[in-house]
Amino acid sequence: MSGSRKGTQPPNGPPVPNRDPAREVPPSPGGLLTRRSAIRAGLAGLLGAPFATSLGASTATRPLAPGLRWSGRQGAQPDDEIVLGVSAAFSGPSRGLGTELYRGAMSCFGQVNEQGGVNGRRIVPRLYDDGYQPDPCVENTLKLMLEDEVFLLFGYVGTPTVTRVLPLLKKFQDQQMYIFFPFTGAQPQREPPYGEFAFNLRASYGQETAGLVDNFIRIGRRRIAVFYQADAYGRSGWAGVRAALARHGETIAGEATYRRGTQFTSVMRPQVEILQEASPDAVICVGAYAACAAFARDAMDLGLHVPIANLSFVGSENLLSLLVGASRDDDPAYYTPWLVNSQVVPSYEDTSIPAIPEYRDLMDRYDPQVPEELVVEPYDPFPYSFTSLEGYLDAKLLTEILRRIDGTPERSKLNDAVFSVRNYDLGIGEMVSFAPDRRQGLQSVYYTVVEDGRFVTLTDWEAKFGPTATGDDAS
Repeated sequence: MSGSRKGTQPPNGPPVPNRDPAREVPPSPGGLLTRRSAIRAGLAGLLGAPFATSLGASTATRPLAPGLRWSGRQGAQPDDEIVLGVSAAFSGPSRGLGTELYRGAMSCFGQVNEQGGVNGRRIVPRLYDDGYQPDPCVENTLKLMLEDEVFLLFGYVGTPTVTRVLPLLKKFQDQQMYIFFPFTGAQPQREPPYGEFAFNLRASYGQETAGLVDNFIRIGRRRIAVFYQADAYGRSGWAGVRAALARHGETIAGEATYRRGTQFTSVMRPQVEILQEASPDAVICVGAYAACAAFARDAMDLGLHVPIANLSFVGSENLLSLLVGASRDDDPAYYTPWLVNSQVVPSYEDTSIPAIPEYRDLMDRYDPQVPEELVVEPYDPFPYSFTSLEGYLDAKLLTEILRRIDGTPERSKLNDAVFSVRNYDLGIGEMVSFAPDRRQGLQSVYYTVVEDGRFVTLTDWEAKFGPTATGDDAS
C-alpha cells in the first residue's frame, strides 16, 4: 500500500481504490450535493486547510468523484449488512491505538456475525486509515458519508480527528449521521453545539484529570505540572488539570508541550528541563504513547523522579513496551516505577469481572487482525489491552443498540434505540444509561501502576506515591 488513506471493508467487499490526485472535477449541475460541491460550498473553510505534508505526498487532497449525492435512503442498508464507517490510526506512531481498538471491536462483532448478525444482518466495518491526522480523517468521513453511505460512524481515534469531524456532522445534520463511542474523552462531542451528534461510552478527560489531581493532592503532592500534546487533545487535558487544581486553590506548576506525531526516538530533554525548573510534585501527561514514553524515559534519566501520570488515551501497553525495551539490561523496570495511568475500563487481568473472561475468550478465539491493505508499518498486537477491551465494550453496546431498532435499520430510528438503553449491564459492574441529556454511558475512572512488567490496579496511593515513597512501594 502506498500512503495512509487506503480503505477496505472486511470481511466482505473489495478495497476502495485510490483516486487520481491530479483529476479535476467541475461543480455539480442542478444543485446536487456532491462531495466536491459540498466542499466548494464552504466545508473546506469550515473544516480546515488542505492536508499537511507530514504524512507524505500520497496524502495530498484528492478531488472528489462527480455525481455523488445523498441517496435519500436515510442510511438504509443492504438486506444482509449494517455498514459502519471507521476512520482511525492504522499507521504512524499512534497506530497501536487504532489497531487495538479495532481488534477489540471485531472480537465482539466476529461472534455476533458468526451467530447470524443483528436480525439477520452482518455488522461490517468500512475502514480507512487517517494516521491520527485531522485532514485525512475529514476526507475519509466525507467518503464514508457521501459515497459509501455507511449507517453510522464508529471506532474513531483521537481528539484532533474527532473535533474536525463534528462540524461536518452538524453541516449535514438533516442526514442524521452520528458518531458512536469515539476513543477520546474530550469535551466538544459532549456539549453544544456538537454534543447531539455523538454518543460516548468512556469517562471524559475532565473526569480522568480530576481524579488524578484529587488523589495527588490528597497525599500531599500539590505542585502538579503538565506535559501535553500541542493540539485539541492536549489542550482538553490541560484545561481539565487546570480546572481540577483551581478547585483546590492551586494552579499548574509548570507546563511543556510536544508536537503530535513525535516518535519515541525523539529527545525530550528540553521538556524535562522546563518542568524540572518548576520543582513539581507530580506530572500529568496528556499525549500518545510514543511521546509520553520518551518523556518518561528522559525524566528518569535526568533525575525528575516524581509520579508521572498518563490518561487512558495513551495506550498503556504500547507505552510500557517501549519503556521496557529501552530499560537497562539488568533492570527492565528501570523506567517504570513512577508511572500511574488512569483508565476508563477495568483491568483485563481481573477475571472476577464478568465481561473480562468473555472478552479474553473472544480475543483468543478470533484474534482479529487489521486488513493487510491497511498495514503500512509492522505492528505486533497485544493479546489483551485496555484499548482492545474498550473496543470490545464499544462493540457490545453498539450491538445491543442495533438490536433495539424496530424493523429496517434507518438512521432516524437511532436516537430512540439509544435512549431506550437504561441500566444496561455491560458486565463490568457499572450500568449504562442514555437519555437526551445523558449521552455518556460510563462515568468510572480506574488507576493502574506497573508491577512485574504489567499494569495492575493501584490500591494505595499513599504507599505508592506518598511524600516518603521511592517509586517502588507496593501497589
